Amino acid sequence: MFIGLGSMMGAGVFAVFQPAAQVAGAGLLIGLVIAAVVACCNAMSSAQLAAQLPSAGGTYLYGRELIGPWWGFAAGWSFVVGKTASAAAMAVAFAAYAVPAEWSRPVAALAVALVVVTNCLGVTRTATATRVIVVAVLVVLAVVVGSGVVGPQAGSTGVASLGFDASPLAVLQSAGLLFFAFAGYARIATLGEEVRDPAKTIPRAIGIAFAVAVVVYTAVAVVSLLTLGADGLASSARPLAAVVETNGWPWAAALVRLGAAAACLGALLAVFAGIGRTAFAMARTGDLPHALDAVHPRFATPYRAELLVGAVVVVLVLLVDLRSAIGFSSFGVLLYYVVANVSAYRQTREHRRYPRAVSVFGAVGCVVLMFTLPPTSVIVGTVVALLGFAGRAVALRQAQ
Repeated sequence: MFIGLGSMMGAGVFAVFQPAAQVAGAGLLIGLVIAAVVACCNAMSSAQLAAQLPSAGGTYLYGRELIGPWWGFAAGWSFVVGKTASAAAMAVAFAAYAVPAEWSRPVAALAVALVVVTNCLGVTRTATATRVIVVAVLVVLAVVVGSGVVGPQAGSTGVASLGFDASPLAVLQSAGLLFFAFAGYARIATLGEEVRDPAKTIPRAIGIAFAVAVVVYTAVAVVSLLTLGADGLASSARPLAAVVETNGWPWAAALVRLGAAAACLGALLAVFAGIGRTAFAMARTGDLPHALDAVHPRFATPYRAELLVGAVVVVLVLLVDLRSAIGFSSFGVLLYYVVANVSAYRQTREHRRYPRAVSVFGAVGCVVLMFTLPPTSVIVGTVVALLGFAGRAVALRQAQ
């Protein structure tokens, strides 16, 4: 549960509301509802699938087993590539909050190295570290919401002045961006081989983590809009720090910045756990090089996959500005959940916990949000997906 919350309480609550407000203004609240409904369907499908197939790999495994190898590859490839870019962006965001600008990239690379070591030591230590960070972040967010409820300037903007005049396309685009913040429960499903009683534990953990995230996001979004207004939220580089300052609690601004850095680090921990285990599962079935199919003899972790992903992320952190990668990552995550919903639809009656309509709505919602993202994100995401398919086709031909 804490690994899922650690993923969802990072980039989402501290970074995604600003671009969502730039796209749709106060209409982001409608976008948040849409994103939450689609994500809820995805969470239900993921929980149902994890109960039947509690193994490492998540939707990559579900797609292979229930639909076919190409569907599984589509899920695994989109997850690994999209989340690798997302991990680099989270590392840079962590450093931006934690240190001066001139130290940002070296500190981000160091953070990635430390996270890789933590993950290689095993899921218990990863979960413990993430638990501490999540608790700290929830305390900080409680301060933000509290400033909007009881602070001297609480609710200074007022609902009537917000103006819900965004177009339907803008609202859908904000939903696609906000969906990026809900994707943490996927990391829980990739840990099926490392927890006790996974058929019971994983669905419960997904449901609890998702419910907590929805409540927190809604509270923070409403308080931010009522305090800063849509324009203020869209123009603020550190919107939650601006919320506490505007509400008359300037002492809390430093606390919020510290919480933002901790949130990004917690998300980075959880994202790496999912990427490494998905890459390991793909290597085990031949969709990635078999050299990555290795488990540490002492810690039982896919250490080679973790180390390779960490090396790639360090290079990206040092050389590339990945702030604009949120849209691309959202495209990959949404494609991943299309496969999850189709897989859940294919489950037989004895394994299905929810009506098939849930999976249908989730898949359609993901496709709609995918293709209402900014055009650049759609184009880059499509090209990268096609390159992955082409590479697998070449590898299969050579293996014949």
